[in-house]
Amino acid sequence: MFDADLERRAAAYIEKAARLGVTVATAESCTGGLVAGLLTEVPGSSAVVDRGFVTYSNDAKQQMLGVAVELLAAHGAVSEPVARAMASGARQKSGAAFAVAITGVAGPGGGTETKPVGLVHFALATPDGVQAVEKRFGDLGRRAVRRESVSFALQLLEAALSVATPK
Repeated sequence: MFDADLERRAAAYIEKAARLGVTVATAESCTGGLVAGLLTEVPGSSAVVDRGFVTYSNDAKQQMLGVAVELLAAHGAVSEPVARAMASGARQKSGAAFAVAITGVAGPGGGTETKPVGLVHFALATPDGVQAVEKRFGDLGRRAVRRESVSFALQLLEAALSVATPK
């Protein structure tokens, strides 16, 4: 289902996270659960993956993650503030050590001048706070934008794990 490099990275992440006693949750919009899917491809991932929230609609973001309707109205679903709120909500609702969130425009349609196809906002919530990153992958096609988003979300989790202390 996933390419060999992503599967190898996911396996290494799960192994290290399990060794450190770190859990993770995902909050996904444009990736539709692919990050959680990648992580759960790995045998033994149940020791690390707490849950995944697929919050494709604004209603789902509000109901499942507590994203404020005012935030969505002011910034739109594809925005840094919403990605931050998604990650914070996922971490709070799950109790996981880390929560990664992804919201973007995978295409082929849906892009605008200010939010073009390939724009994706990421956020990572940890015990130390929330960091956000904006990526502009370009109009690579829906599958490629989603694949790049999964890879980058895993990169954020890998970086967070590199500074994690064992429980």
